[in-house]
Amino acid sequence: MSPVTDFTDYRLRWRVAKARADGMVPSIVAGVVRDGTLAWAGGAGAVPGPLTDTQYKIGSITKTFTAVLILQLVEEGLLSLDAPASSVLGEVGYADRSIRQLSAHSGGLQAEPAGSWWERSEGGSFESLAGANDGSAAPCAPDRQFHYSNLGYGLLGEIVARLRGQTRWEVASERILTPLGMNRTSYQHSGTHAEGWSVHPYAQTLIAEPLPDTAAMAPAGQVWSTVADLATYCGFLLEGHDDVLSPEVLGRAFTPQSGEEHAGLAYTHGLGFQIFRGGSGTLVGHSGSMPGFHAICTVDRTRHAGVVGLVNGTSGVPVAAFGADLWTSSSSGSRPCPSRGRPTRPCRPSSPTCSACGTGGPGRSSSPVRPAISWHDNGASRHGASGSTPVGWSGSAATTRASSSGSYAEATAWSRTSTSARSS
Repeated sequence: MSPVTDFTDYRLRWRVAKARADGMVPSIVAGVVRDGTLAWAGGAGAVPGPLTDTQYKIGSITKTFTAVLILQLVEEGLLSLDAPASSVLGEVGYADRSIRQLSAHSGGLQAEPAGSWWERSEGGSFESLAGANDGSAAPCAPDRQFHYSNLGYGLLGEIVARLRGQTRWEVASERILTPLGMNRTSYQHSGTHAEGWSVHPYAQTLIAEPLPDTAAMAPAGQVWSTVADLATYCGFLLEGHDDVLSPEVLGRAFTPQSGEEHAGLAYTHGLGFQIFRGGSGTLVGHSGSMPGFHAICTVDRTRHAGVVGLVNGTSGVPVAAFGADLWTSSSSGSRPCPSRGRPTRPCRPSSPTCSACGTGGPGRSSSPVRPAISWHDNGASRHGASGSTPVGWSGSAATTRASSSGSYAEATAWSRTSTSARSS
């Protein structure tokens, strides 16, 4: 497999830098998968380690791991998709829903468990979770409409643990991560990792987000991973794996099960996987969010390709749209306007003609790429009274593109003067 072209590399770097600057997040890393392997990786902002080997929290992409474990049980004859959860869990809240309904968010469950905000709180046992959620808060009847439920994946994770006689994470490690060689994917962060931040919308300071062990709710969104490991996971979603799931079973997981009327044909949900309109027609995978992080991982099975994006910011980057931008940028299309000596926004053939290069529309070629701006660790001087970190003082970004002969790295550093400094 050949690496991406120079122009595709340029377009992808521009997308990543723009998303980081527009979202005012500390950092973004991204990757493009072709033929099951990582073909390109890039990043912008204060990435604390190697672009492909720095851990970020992946949020609800974790749900796809839970779904794979459920499907393994089904393939082994230990579970039926149409059996009620009570066949394993007994009479607990929502256990009358089927495994299929819980997997596809069609069971009419409440979105979040009762009690404190689970994503920001230390979790408890499944018994505590079940005791606080007796099934009386259902917003609708089963199979009436799609209603996304994190709680449902708490139930599915417990089903996996009971049928395997191991903890949920032990099962995931043994039956997904080890066979696929995803050695940098972990329950809690391990080694080089990004910190989770929210960015104050006015002060532009960084506020540290909590990183709890969500325990019984962990099957809904707890895991940490890297661009390289998620690229490997994309390869599995594209090709299957003899020791995990076959392509045929994955195909059934990617078959639409539920959706929302207002979304039309743009979005639906399979067995644990989100299904988007895009690419050659259909993209499958999942987005993810937890306090301090956002993530996207999708594949196009027709093109045999995938994209990965990881962000350490609570808000600012709509990851589904960012993933769509990566798909657009990694495919053929626009070309750069050659009228300037520095990178510019790519002109688009479908737009009115650019007078300089014959493609794109007025103004399309006049917006130079603005590299993402991040902060350097300048020691105590970078901390405000609250201990938060100012964003936008100076920084660097780096991109790496994989190739058959190795890789190359291109780093760009820059700085800008703050408004207060200019006024003084």
